[in-house]
Amino acid sequence: MLTKRIIPCLDVRDGRVVKGLNFAGIHDVADPVEMARFYNEAGADELVFYDITASYEQRALFTDILRRVAAEIFIPLTVGGGIRTLDDFDRVLKCGADKVSVNSGAIARPELIAEAAQRYGDQCVVLSMDVKRVGGSFHIFAKGGREDTGLDALEWAEFGVKSGAGELVVNSIDTDGVKGGFDLEMLDAIAARVDVPIIASGGAGRMEDFAELFRHPGIDAGLAASIFHFRQVLLPDLKRYLRSEGVEVRI
Repeated sequence: MLTKRIIPCLDVRDGRVVKGLNFAGIHDVADPVEMARFYNEAGADELVFYDITASYEQRALFTDILRRVAAEIFIPLTVGGGIRTLDDFDRVLKCGADKVSVNSGAIARPELIAEAAQRYGDQCVVLSMDVKRVGGSFHIFAKGGREDTGLDALEWAEFGVKSGAGELVVNSIDTDGVKGGFDLEMLDAIAARVDVPIIASGGAGRMEDFAELFRHPGIDAGLAASIFHFRQVLLPDLKRYLRSEGVEVRI
C-alpha cells in the first residue's frame, strides 16, 4: 500500500501566512518561516508555499521569504504563485523548491506545462487547479479564484497530465475554509480521468475528513491550512489516528 501524505499549506501575502473562507475574507495568521520550522519538526510529509496574490498582481513571487522557508525544512517543498515562464521555474527552484506549482500561468499559456516537464522532468511540474461548480459543471478559476475561465476542470486535468504534469493539486473553492470535509464528488470525477498523484485541498475540518478522503482511490495526499495553523488538529495525532483507521502514513 502506498503511503498517504499529509501536507500543510502556507498561503503567503505581503510576507505573512494568511487564511480565508471560500478564497475570500483573508486574515493574518503567522510568520511563514516560523510555521515552516514548526511543520518540519511536527512530521509533515511535504510543505506547499503559495504566494497567493502574485498572479493577480502580475508580479514575481517573493523569493527572499522563499529562501528563508526552504532553509528551515528538510521535507519536499512545492512552490507556486506568479509562475508564468521557464525563467520563473528556474528562479524558484534555485531558491530551494523541489517542485513548482503552475495555475494561472498555465491557463494563460498551456504549453508552459510541456515546456517545463521537458526541461525539469514531470516530477517537478505540479498543476494546481482552483475548481468551483458552475451550472452543474466543474470550472477552472484563475487569479486566486477570482476569474472563471470557463474551462472544464475534468478536461483541463486530463490535458495537464498528458502535457507532462506529474502531480495535481485540486483545490475546491466550494469547500475551502468551510471545514465540512473534502469535495469528494469533484475529486472522484478528476481521479477517474488521470493516473498521476492527486493532492486534495479545501474542506478539511477534522481528522475523520482525512480518513474518509483516503478511502477514495486515486487520492494520494491531503492538504490543509487553518486546522493545522490554529492547532485544531496536530500532525502527530492525525497520523496516529489514520494508522488506527488502516491508512498507511509515515510516522
